[in-house]
Amino acid sequence: MTEQHTSISALPDDERPRERLLRLGAPSLSTRELLAIFLRHGTKGKSVLELATELLVAFEGSLAKIAAATPAELAAFRGIGATKAVELQAVLELASRLQAERQEASFKCANPSQIAAFMLTKLRHQRQEEFHVLLLDTKLNLLKDEIITRGLIDRCPVHAREVFRLAIRESCKRIIICHNHPSGDPTPSPEDMTITAALVGAGKLLDIQVEDHLIVAPAPQNGKYFFSFRQQGLLTKPPFSTVKNVDAEKSRGETANQ
Repeated sequence: MTEQHTSISALPDDERPRERLLRLGAPSLSTRELLAIFLRHGTKGKSVLELATELLVAFEGSLAKIAAATPAELAAFRGIGATKAVELQAVLELASRLQAERQEASFKCANPSQIAAFMLTKLRHQRQEEFHVLLLDTKLNLLKDEIITRGLIDRCPVHAREVFRLAIRESCKRIIICHNHPSGDPTPSPEDMTITAALVGAGKLLDIQVEDHLIVAPAPQNGKYFFSFRQQGLLTKPPFSTVKNVDAEKSRGETANQ
């Protein structure tokens, strides 16, 4: 039995992905071939193209799922290892940011369903909650999407100072806040309601309008994959009662101590 090729350089000239890229251009190569160029080497008895195929099959052919994997999960593949796993995550994150830059350059944040679909491209495979703030110009064009914080699977601590610090830095008068529910249910929790009320209130004090708070879910439940506070009328009449109750309790405590 002949030994299988373990590196790109050992492949016949017309099968080498690197040479094919130089001759035909990167768009002409398959995802497997592009991964093989990055990986460079296979292992004993397994060519680099086979290793790339194995990796794709394990993640259902999805680069997004590979990008969402942990370094330990990637390093578990024989032939990748810890260093290559970190490098792979880095290059996929760069690709994701490039795509985001291209989308953001011409994206108008006027329609909740379009904004939700846009954010799902970034949050669909996240296993933890991520809280984002979309910085807008006066015509609702997206200037920048900033990650405020990442949390656990069911909670994501958010502070108004972080949200509005970015808006003030960029001289934005309008923002949209957005986070994901990895559970798949976009229904807001009591904490989501309280956070929204606090941010809307802080925005009024700073003369920065919170246009919407969107919650997106990776898989629709009953056909619903996002929740818009604006669509539900919860921005014009936000649930400030919880915040007011806290302030009232604090006031009563201060009075009792006097």
